[in-house]
Amino acid sequence: MSLLDILSDHEVWEKFYKYKTSLIGSEKYNAKLRAFIDEKRYIRVCENVYSGASFPLPKKSVISKTGSEKKRVVYTYPEDENTVLKLLTYLILRKYDGIFSPGLYSFRPDRTAKDAVRRLLKIKEVPRMYSYKADIHNYFNSIPVELLLPELKKTLFDDPPLYEFLSSLLSEKNVIDRGRTVSEQKGIMAGTPVSSFYANLFLSDLDRHFTDGGVIYERYSDDIILFAESREKAEEHAQYIKEYINARGLSINPSKESRTGPGQPYTFLGFICGGDKVDIAPATLKKLKQKMRRKRDALVRWSTRNGVEPVKAAKAFIRIFNRKLLEAPTDNELSWSGWFFPVINTAESLHEIDLYSQDCLRYIISGVHTKSRYNVRYGDLKALGYRSLLNAYYAHTENEAGRKKY
Repeated sequence: MSLLDILSDHEVWEKFYKYKTSLIGSEKYNAKLRAFIDEKRYIRVCENVYSGASFPLPKKSVISKTGSEKKRVVYTYPEDENTVLKLLTYLILRKYDGIFSPGLYSFRPDRTAKDAVRRLLKIKEVPRMYSYKADIHNYFNSIPVELLLPELKKTLFDDPPLYEFLSSLLSEKNVIDRGRTVSEQKGIMAGTPVSSFYANLFLSDLDRHFTDGGVIYERYSDDIILFAESREKAEEHAQYIKEYINARGLSINPSKESRTGPGQPYTFLGFICGGDKVDIAPATLKKLKQKMRRKRDALVRWSTRNGVEPVKAAKAFIRIFNRKLLEAPTDNELSWSGWFFPVINTAESLHEIDLYSQDCLRYIISGVHTKSRYNVRYGDLKALGYRSLLNAYYAHTENEAGRKKY
């Protein structure tokens, strides 16, 4: 039986709903998913899939990357089709998880970034080794579909209808861009549900090469890190990765490569690890502060230009960063704090972020960078809705300690 055949099974949807609501996510999203299932809106989509009707074209969007002025391209299908693809992805990731090597941590059942970092911390040799870290440039949207399809066909050999359906989506060159139908090379379409499986699959041979060779190696989607006993061996591994990546039509982002020697802290997945200490990586911290500064300045300009009370601009800043840092996204993905809090074991960077965000707020309200800005008290900021990352982190750690106790 094909996985496509069970997409219209109500019990499968209920199981999917139970899984989704077990995650730390948005109650709004959970309510929408509940309504989707109760209204059986999946039936129409499934009937179209079964009949071979054309799937709607994905919509292309350009969004700002968190903490950066850079933009990234994402694709989305209409809501009902997208929800069905989410269930399909849930099923695929579980049925075919066994093909992946232990060094792969992205988008896998019961595996998280926390597991990846903690595994490295437990390997006693790592602090005495040389590391190489690489990031693949624009990974999702750069994967050559013509190279992925043979791998996908081999993997889904036991489910030809599933392969035919997925290959038809991948081979479709048209997208909706600002209301117009355009043709473009879009890779595996970042933002679409099944792209997570493709991202795991496309470099699975690279994962196996290092894992089977006994190398301390991990990959999380487009982020790779490995460790070696000598600088020469680390460079040999780095060269292999570069040649493999280039042969697959991809490239390493040179600005995100890093190397460390024995005793030096290494960075991975936005974390910096040194000894037993895990904190937010300096580059991640810098990007977030840049994002805050840009938003601060934009709100000051908006307030001045439109004669808006500075307090109203400060409230907008608070809403934006409370949502960005502390609140769950609409689709049960991890929030910023959901990504970092379970892994870090020091609050140093969180304290620095708190101080910086408070300073941004004091400038928005007072309009000055002088000492007089401190006339805006911490209590004033809390009254506007400001939430401290430090306090949220301590609450998280206390909850985790209580959960483990009981």
